[in-house]
Amino acid sequence: MKIIVAPDSFKGSLSAVEVCDYIEKGIKNVLPEANVVKIPISDGGEGLVEVMVSATCGEIRKVKTLDPLGRQIESHYGMLGCGTTAVIEMASTSGLPLLKKEEQNPLITSTYGTGELIKAALDENVDKIIVGIGGSATVDGGIGMAGALGIKFLDADGNELTPGGGDLEKLAKIDVSGTDPRLEKVEILVACDVENPLTGKNGAARVYGPQKGATAEMVEILEKGLSHLACKIREDLNKDVENEAGAGAAGGLGAGLMAFAGGKLMPGIDIALDNVSFDKEVKDADLVITGEGKIDYQTVFGKVPVGVSTRARKYDCPVIAIGGGADERLEKLYELNIAAYFSIINAILPEEEIYKKTPDMLELCAEQVLRTLLLGKKI
Repeated sequence: MKIIVAPDSFKGSLSAVEVCDYIEKGIKNVLPEANVVKIPISDGGEGLVEVMVSATCGEIRKVKTLDPLGRQIESHYGMLGCGTTAVIEMASTSGLPLLKKEEQNPLITSTYGTGELIKAALDENVDKIIVGIGGSATVDGGIGMAGALGIKFLDADGNELTPGGGDLEKLAKIDVSGTDPRLEKVEILVACDVENPLTGKNGAARVYGPQKGATAEMVEILEKGLSHLACKIREDLNKDVENEAGAGAAGGLGAGLMAFAGGKLMPGIDIALDNVSFDKEVKDADLVITGEGKIDYQTVFGKVPVGVSTRARKYDCPVIAIGGGADERLEKLYELNIAAYFSIINAILPEEEIYKKTPDMLELCAEQVLRTLLLGKKI
């Protein structure tokens, strides 16, 4: 029996790679001879680099970059096993977890470090760069990222704008004469799972600004700045990205990657599955086991289990989902090629105990799933 194990991480307890390992243990407890193919998955957020490097036998590269406040830190990116594709998590250098609560201020936080990661990937002579843009600390419209790649954002006096989103309204000219020429030769795919535009009531400032430390007053400054940036992009670059789906992701980094780096925004799950040989492996598989930290109503809207099940449906392969927890009734999942879903929690436990026992409960749940399937063959 060939079984594909393709879960997301169980956030707060296990990485996607570890989830694969414990599900495999449960399978092997019942069926030692099973051919288990582990394909850890991320939809573009936390863990994207780890899962794609692991799935393709690639390598992690360490590199010095600037954090959202311009302090030097050690960050990383991944080289996939093919040797021609790099993968980046913007959160590793421009992410909210890098800041203390009192340091969060999107008027001054910058995506410059993300641009440094892209530049480091360009130094590898890659053909493709995948950028995951979840978890940002910024609302700068991507100008920091673009600045690291040679683009200048100038005020009326010809001075470069200060980092962050606070001075975007002062932008008078976008000077692209110094843009890194290697960008034209590289395909940049942006793993993005939100559809927010750059501006407006559903835009980067109003929806995500408060999550990054913005007060009501800051939100208005950022909104005006992003609107002005969109105007200058239209005037100076002849590009209109303001209302593109996903332009508002990561504080407008989605718009910035499209406008300044030729990036193409795509659902993160599709990027991941396309680059880890999922289709090749699932063609002759008997079963796919997927999962995530909690299977709930959000799962239906393109999260990893549904992305995996949708792809597996093309090959008529059944899918079972395992979650750290699960809502009581999610009939919609059955319509999306998930034959059944299970929660690993098998007792009433305090939250801290659940996290400690997640590995054992996950292994046991996978074992019980396999025992049930094998029983079905005997009945």
